Amino acid sequence: MNQLQNFTKGFIKENPVFVLLLGLCPTLGVTTSAVNGLGMGLATTFVLVMSNLVVSLVRDFIPDKVRIPSFIIIIASFVTVVELVMQAYMPGLFDALGLFIPLIVVNCLVLGRAEAFASKNNIGSSLIDGFGMGLGFSFALTLLGAVRELLGAGAIFGFSLIDGDLMLVFILAPGAFIALGYLVAIINKFNKA
Repeated sequence: MNQLQNFTKGFIKENPVFVLLLGLCPTLGVTTSAVNGLGMGLATTFVLVMSNLVVSLVRDFIPDKVRIPSFIIIIASFVTVVELVMQAYMPGLFDALGLFIPLIVVNCLVLGRAEAFASKNNIGSSLIDGFGMGLGFSFALTLLGAVRELLGAGAIFGFSLIDGDLMLVFILAPGAFIALGYLVAIINKFNKA
C-alpha cells in the first residue's frame, strides 16, 4: 500500500467513526458543537500520531507479555500532555470536553492503531497512518458536531445561521445517536456507489 492510500484510508475506506464505528464514546459525548468536535478530534490526532511514533520506535524492545500495558502507558503519557496544555491554554475547551480528555487513553481507535499498525510498521508509515486516522476522526467529530449544532442551536462554530424553531433534541444525548445514524447511512451510501 503506498503512503497516500495509507493516509487517506482514515478519511474514506476506514473512517474511524463512520465506517469502523470506533471511538463512539467521545463521538457522542462531546459533539454538541463543531468546536468541541474539532477540539476533541485534534487532541486525539496528536495522541494518535505521537503514540504511533513512539510505539513504532520501541516495538522491537517491548516483550509480548507486556505489549498492551506498555502501549497504554505510552498513550497515557501523551494524553497527559494534551490535558495539561489544554487546561493551561484553552480552559474553555478543556471545561467543555471534561472527562472525555482522559478517556482518550482507552479509546479503542488509539490503542487499536498502536497494536494493529504501529507495532508492525516503520516510523514513517506509522506517522502517516496516525495522521490519516486522526484527521478522519477529527473530520467525523467536527461534522457530527456541526450537524448537531446547526439543527439544535441554529449555528455552526458559534455563528448563528438559523433563527426560529429548532430541534433541541440534537443538542441532547438522543440527538447524537440520531445525527450519527443518519451520517453513517449517508456515508455508507456514498461508499457503496
